[in-house]
This record gives sequence, C-alpha cells and structure tokens, in this order.
Amino acid sequence: MLDSLAAHAASINFQDILPFILVGFGAQMVDGALGMAYGVISSTLMLTMGVPPAAASAGVHAAETCTTGVSAISHIWHRNVDWKLFSRLVIPGVIGGVLGAYVLSNIDGGFIKPFIQAYLICIGIWLIWRGFHYPPQSRSPKIVTPLGLIGGFMDATGGGGWGPIVTSNLLIQGASPRHTIGTVNSVEFVLTLSISIAFIFNIGLTAFTLATVGLLIGGVIAAPFGAMLARHIAPRVLLTAVGIILTLTSLFGFAKWAGYIG
Repeated sequence: MLDSLAAHAASINFQDILPFILVGFGAQMVDGALGMAYGVISSTLMLTMGVPPAAASAGVHAAETCTTGVSAISHIWHRNVDWKLFSRLVIPGVIGGVLGAYVLSNIDGGFIKPFIQAYLICIGIWLIWRGFHYPPQSRSPKIVTPLGLIGGFMDATGGGGWGPIVTSNLLIQGASPRHTIGTVNSVEFVLTLSISIAFIFNIGLTAFTLATVGLLIGGVIAAPFGAMLARHIAPRVLLTAVGIILTLTSLFGFAKWAGYIG
C-alpha cells in the first residue's frame, strides 16, 4: 500500500494538482474563518472543473477528515475554543452522526434537505441583519445538546450541514462568533472522523485521487490562517460574513434541488 502511494505521489505533475490545491486552500480559508461551507465550496468547484460527482464526493470526505483535524489544532492554538461548549456539543454530535450514518442510512436524506436549505436561508438573512445591529455583550447559548444531535444527524444523512446548522443557531442565541466558530470547527473533527471511518474503509485508496491530494495540501496550508482570521476579525464582521456565506450556499443548494442549476 505504501509503495503504491509513493509511486502515485512520484507521478504527480504540479500543474495538474495546482488547481485542486487552490480549491482546497480557498474552501478551508472560508470554513476555518466562518465555521462552514468547506464541503459546498470544494465540491461545487471540483464539479465545475470536470471531476465526476462520485469522485468529488469521495475526495472531499477523505480530505475533510484531515483538514478538520488541522483546523481544530489551529483554533485551539489561537484560543478560539470554548471547552465548556465543546463538551456539550461533541457527545450529542457524534451520537447524531452515528445514528444518521448507520441506523437511518436507508432513508433518503434529500427529502428533508430543501426544507433545511429554506430554513438556513432565513437564518442567514437574519444573521446579516443582526451583524449590523450586533449586541454589545455575548450570551451563553442555552439550547446546545439538541442542536448537536440534529446537526450531527443532518451532517451524516444530508451529506453536510454541521457547520451551517450548529454555527448559525448558536450565533442566533447570542454566542460569541469567534468562540462559536472555533468550537464548532474543533468538534467537527471528532464528528467527521466518527462518520467517515466506515466510509474510508469501504472505499480504500480510491478516495485518494489527484484531487484529494490537492485538497489536502491546500486545506492544511489554509487551516492556520482561517483560525487566525477568526481570532482577529471583529465579531460584527464575522457575524455578517457568516450570514452572507450561509445565505449564498443555502440559496445554491435550494436552486440545485429545484432544478435551476444542473
């Protein structure tokens, strides 16, 4: 296995892998700074570059198990993690993810996805408004455990949603944007690892394509910078940026479901 990976790495042309490095870098910068959208951005850009849907999905999932780990370390280093909030999110998040991946794997997660997208569009618009009316003091969120359970479940069954659902709802409750983003990103590593273990074992080396290697390199390079941005950007700007990204990505997902986008 190691010999085949080494041979594959030796045959990689930098010009071929550079576009995927840039995709991974850009997607991780947004995700690390705002706590969402890595999967949406990287998958969409890869599809526009001609990567088949199955290969794009496998590559993004394989890369995400590594980039979320680096992102978590970076957020911890920059003291963006609220460990009390982390402990309240991680267990229900993993339980929801495992339930979504194994117990309910035969239920079509796409059925509920357009309703979630419509809900997130409304949340995104509200966060943009709130960003222009940012309160002087943050509040400790009260609804956390159910949020982690639902976010983990939707992330597994719907192919994503942990960041948009959990980050946006914690911000609505008045949580600090910087610590919310850092904590949600850090929990996501544990969640993604739990959900993806079976997937990685099943697909084997087929996930580690040229695109995956590029996403990994770009994402690992970007992860520390994303965490740095989350630490230094003003809360008002973070909140508004989260609202904009959430609204745009949710509008894209809804338009794709409705058939306006191929």
